[in-house]
Amino acid sequence: MLLNLVYSLALLTLWPYFLYHAVLHGKYREHWREKFLGAAPQMPTSACGRPRVWFHAVSVGEVNLLKTLIARLNANELHWDFVVSTTSKTGYDLARRLFAHSCEVFYCPLDFTWAVKRALRRVKPDALVLIELELWPNLIKYAHKRNVPVVVVNGRISERSFRSYHRVRALLAPTFARLALVIAQDDLARDYFQKLSPRPERVLVSGSIKFDGASTDRNAEPTARLRELLRVLPEDVVYLCGSTQAPEEEGALEVYRRLYRDYPNLRLFIVPRHPERFEQVAQLLNASGLPWTRRSQLQAPLSAQTPNVDRNDDPTRIVLVDVMGELSALWGVAQLAFVGGSWGSRGGQNMLEPAGYGVAVSFGENTRNFRTIVESLLRADAAVVVRDVEESFRFVKTCLDQPEYARQLGQRAQELVLANQGAADFTLKALQDLLAHGNQS
Repeated sequence: MLLNLVYSLALLTLWPYFLYHAVLHGKYREHWREKFLGAAPQMPTSACGRPRVWFHAVSVGEVNLLKTLIARLNANELHWDFVVSTTSKTGYDLARRLFAHSCEVFYCPLDFTWAVKRALRRVKPDALVLIELELWPNLIKYAHKRNVPVVVVNGRISERSFRSYHRVRALLAPTFARLALVIAQDDLARDYFQKLSPRPERVLVSGSIKFDGASTDRNAEPTARLRELLRVLPEDVVYLCGSTQAPEEEGALEVYRRLYRDYPNLRLFIVPRHPERFEQVAQLLNASGLPWTRRSQLQAPLSAQTPNVDRNDDPTRIVLVDVMGELSALWGVAQLAFVGGSWGSRGGQNMLEPAGYGVAVSFGENTRNFRTIVESLLRADAAVVVRDVEESFRFVKTCLDQPEYARQLGQRAQELVLANQGAADFTLKALQDLLAHGNQS
């Protein structure tokens, strides 16, 4: 009951923030019964003894990772029923697009006792699988009480989060003890989990499922469709800045401004991380005075829309990608990449997606969320750290002047991705074993 009081006080304190975003961006307003009352879908008892797995993926990144896991599940013909919950609106929207025809998708209940107990009763899972890490004590506690094993897959803990957890490890020890299994994505994450858990023997290492989720086929249908839609010609050099936050869009625009006249085949695609920033980035592009267009306005291949346009005046040389869910495939049309969230405090975004396509990858130095992956890329000379606009400019210019350098950089990145795949199959085997033997606490 103390946790319920703490959560209630936190909600009261943060109410102005939630109200502001609800009014301005439409966030937090939908599906309140699922969030506050645990009104998850009412599921029948699983048919034919098939296990039912509740997968929880917080937002877009975790949903994309779950897409990889479920694809392997289907490929291995594992006959499981499953449901998917998310926390964020963007994660929910993406999960609906990906999984609505194969399973129920819903918002995970907030960690109030009554909400999580009701959701568990309605879903009736045989296992609860948390993607990367979502330590909600009540959810884990009441799943454990129902003899539902709780598993963390592709587990990761940043150094900052580890320090925070370690300070209150006595309070979190019961929660960690209730985890039936933790499958960490690298040795560092395993060490952090083992230091926090009273049951360190339950922590395994699989490698990162993100490697398995990185496509390597530039001719795959989603990428080919986007290439046609955006009229990416064979001679074009696309500089794609993805999952960006301020001031990364401004930096990308400055790099492009300094190069586009001398390199008429250079194009710039910007994909902000959060949809509520689309308009802010649009205003930045308007202020630049350069021609640009929105991805949302393109519904047919541009070759049919803008014939015989002078390249310097072509609005499609700069594209603001203001739709969600396309970035994974869009990396495959690029030759050069900047992976965002790495100049600010966010800790970086997934750089394996462009690496898988053999793109010449760059990112800033603030990549704590992908520490091991970044170390692997840099050790293989398969990516470049750019700390500011000037270093980004030098990276892009070098790649334009020395195409073979860019090609080899991308080739080494792709080879690294291919060499590290296999974590999804390891994870599914571990889940199979757990479901076969139940929650042995």
